[in-house]
Amino acid sequence: MPESISRRGVIASLVATAGVAAAGGALAAGAMKAEPAPPKAEPAPPKAEPAPPKAEAVTPGFPGAHQPGIATAQQRYATFAAFDLQGGERTAFQEIMKRWSGVAERLMRGDPPGAIPGNRADAPAGSGVADGLDPAGLTLTFGLGPEVFGLIGKEKSRPLHLRPLPAFSTDRLEEAWSGGHLLVQICADDAQVVSHAFRALRGQAPGLVRLRWSQQGFLGSFGGGTPRNLLGQKDGTSNPRPGTPEFDAAVWAGDGEPSWFAGGTYLVFRKVRLDLPKWDLTSAADQDRSIGRRRDDGAPLSGGGEFTAPDLAAKGPDGRPSIPADSHVALVRAIPMFRRSYNYDYAVQGITAPIAAGPGREDDGHLHEHHAGNSHDSYDAGVLFCAYARDPEAFNRAQRKLAAADRLNAFVKHTGSAVFAIPPGIRPGSPLAADL
Repeated sequence: MPESISRRGVIASLVATAGVAAAGGALAAGAMKAEPAPPKAEPAPPKAEPAPPKAEAVTPGFPGAHQPGIATAQQRYATFAAFDLQGGERTAFQEIMKRWSGVAERLMRGDPPGAIPGNRADAPAGSGVADGLDPAGLTLTFGLGPEVFGLIGKEKSRPLHLRPLPAFSTDRLEEAWSGGHLLVQICADDAQVVSHAFRALRGQAPGLVRLRWSQQGFLGSFGGGTPRNLLGQKDGTSNPRPGTPEFDAAVWAGDGEPSWFAGGTYLVFRKVRLDLPKWDLTSAADQDRSIGRRRDDGAPLSGGGEFTAPDLAAKGPDGRPSIPADSHVALVRAIPMFRRSYNYDYAVQGITAPIAAGPGREDDGHLHEHHAGNSHDSYDAGVLFCAYARDPEAFNRAQRKLAAADRLNAFVKHTGSAVFAIPPGIRPGSPLAADL
């Protein structure tokens, strides 16, 4: 690439081109010939409350003041993977940061990831699974777990608020999906690009780090609207908008942090399993009361549109609060954090065994499967909850309130949990966390 063309400029051009293409498609759809209007049109319904203007999307790229994948417009697919350092922790940490930083920079600008260290000379330099694909808005974001700083002899450099999350009364955590020394968040608008990036990063890991857990998520394409989770509800309506003072105050590290962490943030990751069969058998009114918003348009039950501030003092015709005090909205309102969550659906999990026909059973010639446990309990789908915050205590406050009273507790189970410090972006020519 010529020196006169910046990497950031190339990526920005790709993002802009994609935006123009999307807009062109919308215009083309709007240009379709309409049917003649009737002689007398019905009165137009009142206009819906407009969404607040969106802040300009932050262009992903290395280097930069902040890592990409935080203020970046959310992509459709994600993989989250936690790794643990192996023997010689400080040396392993420095080497994996150097390798991963190089791979991330190359992949995000659309170049091959580079050869796998120690691979045989006649092996292909890359897997080839993304050949012919553009980066699809790829971002790679890296985090450091609470144990890392002690392991690498840098306890005095630990970020101010980095400590394990407390136990919550509703937790049903699985060790296999919790914790970790290092986190990689991989996001893109093409699932195969995400898979390729994960494979490239893992190829750098042997002898330095070992995989602890991984989770994959997705989002529907909502045309710029607020995404919906698997409960059918809009998720992220009250988020601060990237590029605004409110976002900066809620997300980026504040006073008292070590100097190397300026421009960093914290990520709380939770795997939240949803009892979707039970939810689907719940009345529409009870679903809305559990959330505190109308499912169809995301408006608070106190009235208005999706972006109207909930009025917790408003009462309905029966004299009771329009938004129940134990609804999700009422409990977490005004908590300063930025949600960047994904849906997941791993379908039915569990060991199955055929049930043979016997006395009193009709043998229809088919094997009948019996799942370990109730089939509803074996269905693993939900939310990969991701909250970026200046201080994880914002999440802790919210989760304590939810654990004590949230109506959604009847439908959710927290099965995975981790917290990470997300270092700032990198300087040209330096790896991530170079000052540690």
